[in-house]
Amino acid sequence: MNARAFVAPQESDTGSRQQRELVQLIERFTRHDGLQETAVPGLILYRTSKPSEPIHCLYEPALGLTVQGRKKVLLGEETFVYGPSQYLVVSVDLPVIGQVIEASPEVPYLSLRLTLDPKEISTLLMELPVPPPTTQSCARCLAISGLGVSLQDAVLRLVRLLDTPEDIPALAPLVRREILYRLLRGEQCAQLRQIASSGTQGHRISRAVNWLRQNFHQPLQVERLANEVNMSTSALHHHFKAMTAMSPLQFQKQLRLQEARRLMLVESLDAASAGGRVGYESPSQFSREYSRLFGAPPLRDIARLRQSA
Repeated sequence: MNARAFVAPQESDTGSRQQRELVQLIERFTRHDGLQETAVPGLILYRTSKPSEPIHCLYEPALGLTVQGRKKVLLGEETFVYGPSQYLVVSVDLPVIGQVIEASPEVPYLSLRLTLDPKEISTLLMELPVPPPTTQSCARCLAISGLGVSLQDAVLRLVRLLDTPEDIPALAPLVRREILYRLLRGEQCAQLRQIASSGTQGHRISRAVNWLRQNFHQPLQVERLANEVNMSTSALHHHFKAMTAMSPLQFQKQLRLQEARRLMLVESLDAASAGGRVGYESPSQFSREYSRLFGAPPLRDIARLRQSA
């Protein structure tokens, strides 16, 4: 029997041990359901003991691992489902719908999120011998891949630092750097490289996303947005949809409606005021588009959210 016959079982055993330890660590550091910020910069843990309702939110650039349970993410009209032994990478800000679909008090859903900084990725690309991607086309800005032993080991060592907080300032940056390196050596190299490499179409779309986030309340002029990022309007539409699964107008609409919902829920604005604040001139149009996205008119939706909270 050749040596390769032993490799897969050994890697599988190692990966299983790593996953079990991650489960134990996250259970210990998340005694209650909800998000838990940690002493490691950019590292957030999450636990829930029951499946969730679909939650509209904005994903920022990050690495996400579900170590126990399963989660579903909707981006545009695409559905992504992932669980243990997989990782999710988001490379630009994206409005999505997230839902925990497998969790119980006995076996809670456990996950972690590590924020990604395009500047760190850019620095690493210049300093280390990272191979170029095999394709030059724009990759989707949200993707799921299999979690290999090397990447899981680096993530595990980062979480272990929570037991020795005095080591975090010195060691966390080193482990974080290794995690980025492992990501750049993996299947999602293209989507990370494209947002960190100046002058690429992906980097221009990343700039377009940032512009929309800052100016979503303004009327969208696609020609102006294309000029902002030095692209033709046709190229902007094509590459924007390739990366985000949405057109710029659809992207802006989701940003507007999510912010309006937040204004009504957190700041107690009425529907007309919230719609006007985010750029809607017509209350009826705001109500129609709000109902289409959230499944109910503004007043009924906010009342339901407050009751469930």
